Amino acid sequence: MVAAGGAAAGAAMLPGEAEAQPQGQAKWGPHWPVVRFNILSDIQGDLADFGKALDDLHAINPGSAGLGIAGDLTPRGYDFEYAQLRSTFDKHPHPREVAWAIGNHEFYVPKWRDPDTLAQETWPNGTTEDSLFRSFYRFAGRNTVYSETSFGGVPVLCLGTEQYAKYHDPKLWDEVWMSDRQFTWLEQRLRYWSNRRSPVMVLTHHPLPNTVSGTHNKLYRSDYLQPDRLLSILGRHRDVFLFSGHTHWDLNLSDWVVRRVVPGTGNLEGFTVVNTAAVQTGWTDDGKGGEVSLGGAFNQGLQVEVSPGSVVIKARDFTTKTWLKQITVPLHNFWGS
Repeated sequence: MVAAGGAAAGAAMLPGEAEAQPQGQAKWGPHWPVVRFNILSDIQGDLADFGKALDDLHAINPGSAGLGIAGDLTPRGYDFEYAQLRSTFDKHPHPREVAWAIGNHEFYVPKWRDPDTLAQETWPNGTTEDSLFRSFYRFAGRNTVYSETSFGGVPVLCLGTEQYAKYHDPKLWDEVWMSDRQFTWLEQRLRYWSNRRSPVMVLTHHPLPNTVSGTHNKLYRSDYLQPDRLLSILGRHRDVFLFSGHTHWDLNLSDWVVRRVVPGTGNLEGFTVVNTAAVQTGWTDDGKGGEVSLGGAFNQGLQVEVSPGSVVIKARDFTTKTWLKQITVPLHNFWGS
């Protein structure tokens, strides 16, 4: 596993294989209603707050076109934790279409000798890398970490690591590695939807460097082993919206949404990057190059509203059941523009 060079610069604040068949041609046009869906991340076993979030989302968006969850579905990745998550999910109202992304917490079983005994000194404690992926695949109902889902005709792409780094390099832990196959698939799907003048939503657990809240912090600048390659693909498309979790940083922060410009892509306006916050525990900058827990009740997520010509992104507090803020992002290549 070889890391790529440093990340491309430039974040500005806002005021397959062979060509695959589409998995949901856009069903809406200039006169169709808004498509609304929701995005969460970082549940990590906080099933009570997950249930509260699902209930609140149903109240504010009962006809939701879909739900995306950007990783850290479980605290450690045990099969019984996936089962608990599924049980909570099934007990609360939720949309039919769900896009599950994989996170680093899905790979934490090897830190434990058994579910009650932390034993990091004897990692991986007999747990194989393959078994961790198989647990995720069984839960998500697919056989790759990357996937495409349609939320009311809006394409939603999930990305994820295809290796758990520490199995391949003892100096690493949670860093993301993506295969040529995944990169090619992403490139082809973005090109496909760009040619059809559709915005594309991309879910990935780990944030890209120098984008949203926390990613200028040294804690989150090296999450990807191939950051330049991923940025160079995303950076070509003005109507791509990348949603990342992992940091748990508060949506009240000013850089919860940014435009990321990637030099050399020919796209001087960049693409949109959005912080997903978290269901479990909020964090923010400690002013010393690290981070500090916000404490108390924290449970935040997003609503996305796609209409001809623009995308509205709304930040939601599920504890207080209030909207925190929203932003409207114009679309550039859409319905005759």
